[in-house]
Amino acid sequence: MTSDIRIEHFPWRAVDKIRYGDTDRQGHVNNAVFATFLETGRVEVLYNATPRLAEPDCAFVLARLMLDFRAEILWPGEVIIGTRVASVGRSSLTLAQAVFQDGRCMATAETVIVQVDAATRKPRPLSPGAVKWLTPPVETSSN
Repeated sequence: MTSDIRIEHFPWRAVDKIRYGDTDRQGHVNNAVFATFLETGRVEVLYNATPRLAEPDCAFVLARLMLDFRAEILWPGEVIIGTRVASVGRSSLTLAQAVFQDGRCMATAETVIVQVDAATRKPRPLSPGAVKWLTPPVETSSN
């Protein structure tokens, strides 16, 4: 159900404009554009972070995208992309993302991002600082 997924569940948010060219013959945003919206959200986290998350001479690449369409997005307007870190590995991280229009969750996604060495194109471990910055805080219960 889309009503139980709220933008408040995502600490990072990005806004993207829906362009007329994003629509298809059915009059809604083409499914391929959802991946572009998710990219906007990932870039906000990975490349606008302070300190810089990628090691020198490294880049982040998308290794996996699992996308669930929940409702159609209509033009005109904008979408808000929510992003949170789901888990952090040795050289990768998993992000949970959602796309919202007018307060409604239109899609959810799980993306796996891998840090790769620019020269070898092989995975390279995340720095301890990046791991610390990306690792979600552990929730504690006050019972």
